[in-house]
Amino acid sequence: MSTRERRKPGLWVVVPAYNEAEALGAVLRGLAEYLPRVAVVDDGSSDRTAEVALESGATVVRHAINLGQGAALQTGIDYALARNASFICTFDADGQHDPASIAALQSALAGSGASVALGSRFLEGSPGMPALRRATLRAAVAFTRLQTGLRLSDAHNGLRLLTRAAAERIRIRQPGMAHASEILAAIARERLRYIEVPTRVHYSAYSLAKGQGVSNSVKILFDLVYAAWSR
Repeated sequence: MSTRERRKPGLWVVVPAYNEAEALGAVLRGLAEYLPRVAVVDDGSSDRTAEVALESGATVVRHAINLGQGAALQTGIDYALARNASFICTFDADGQHDPASIAALQSALAGSGASVALGSRFLEGSPGMPALRRATLRAAVAFTRLQTGLRLSDAHNGLRLLTRAAAERIRIRQPGMAHASEILAAIARERLRYIEVPTRVHYSAYSLAKGQGVSNSVKILFDLVYAAWSR
């Protein structure tokens, strides 16, 4: 076991990725201290996503076809659990998350007695967020509160830290963006203790083009309604 692995015992980072070759190298350089326990799930990409991940020293799990971010997350979580992960962090591949936030999630979880730490971009402001995106996420928070009873400030942040026990009790079945609401519904249903931790999100031209823009905001609301209807 390497020195880096000894410093981060039992923690795996799961990165779902679909055609993210342009941004993934920088993301993985930011996650260097967690390698090779970074599982990049290549969700049927047609670019060099898998190659970039391998060249960076990450572990790569591949879907033969594109199944959606929810499915990729579940694949990565299952992979980490099979390798005796004690903690699993979910982390986006488009460069919007700050790798330093993982340590903040770990510290907050360790002193809380909770089994899930959820990143929130609203606890300490959210500079640079497009107005429509902000409005959509506020609506998602209200909708999630009505559906689950969870009092959250951010319902669609892909940065989360789960204990092994929590990861084993959450099963993602929604393949698209509705998986975020499904995870929160499972937290409520299983009565898992959770905390929110302030995290920063970097909105770049790339991340906005990849899924942080207007069309994706509308899709989030559609998926929220669909997830509630199909539950």
